Amino acid sequence: MAHRWTNTLTPDDITPKALWLNRRAVLGGMAASGLAGGIAAPAAAQSAPLEPNTLEEIRSYNNFYEFGTGKGDPAENAGAMQTDPWQVTVDGLVDNPGTYALDDLIGDMTIEDRIYRFRCVEAWSMVVPWNGFELADLLAKLRPQEGAKFIAFETAVIPEVMPGVRRRVLDFPYVEGLRLDEAMHPLTLMATGLYGEPLANQNGAPLRLVVPWKYGFKSIKSIVRITLTDEMPPTTWNRLNAREYGFYSNVNPNVDHPRWSQASERVIGGGLFSSRQDTLMFNGYPEVAPLYEGMDLSVAY
Repeated sequence: MAHRWTNTLTPDDITPKALWLNRRAVLGGMAASGLAGGIAAPAAAQSAPLEPNTLEEIRSYNNFYEFGTGKGDPAENAGAMQTDPWQVTVDGLVDNPGTYALDDLIGDMTIEDRIYRFRCVEAWSMVVPWNGFELADLLAKLRPQEGAKFIAFETAVIPEVMPGVRRRVLDFPYVEGLRLDEAMHPLTLMATGLYGEPLANQNGAPLRLVVPWKYGFKSIKSIVRITLTDEMPPTTWNRLNAREYGFYSNVNPNVDHPRWSQASERVIGGGLFSSRQDTLMFNGYPEVAPLYEGMDLSVAY
């Protein structure tokens, strides 16, 4: 087993299922009574505690371009994708390659609860209660060979149920990658669910990557291939526009996207009058800093 990670967020940072509708009712009542209108929003971003996110918010506000470019498109279109049975091909510099049924690949993994900050490159954020296992545990089972330095991932391409694929909004299949030491870090998660329920299709069912200190597009969804390699693999957004999207893409409030600031973020679910929140270096996970010792973090990677 990999070195275990200790969670610093608590259940107070998410919304229990029993309170989802109650929270909506309270906010709705405030709006109806005019109370919400009396709350002024400070102009400056703040480093306030993260607001909780409901399952509804997590499932309804997504980027999954295979199902469309709008935030609501994945929830609307992804239901037709069949995730059982599901196969994942493992290849490259690994001792145990093969095409695995999902249960054969991960059925013996110990599922943990992880409450992680999630920061999109578009400068919005959430707090998500994932269920999953450390990628390092899976790699211990697959046994990367000595020459392996990177791990590459590939998303499913199913044109008959993926309207974004049919419209060719990106160069599919969607591909991503990590350096092997990043993949082995105890924060790096392979998610199979959230809020104790299986992943919805729009959230990357049945298996997705979660790398909480990187911008969200690095956390590739609906994985069908894992490749160990000795070369830095291509990644979809870097291949599309290397000036705007680097391979590493660590959350860094000091390095702006060429078209917008990364110094602050809009918290999904915060409401109409909520202020922006200061973005934290590495999205608030400073324990990963040693991975990048010697790299100039004042420039984008």
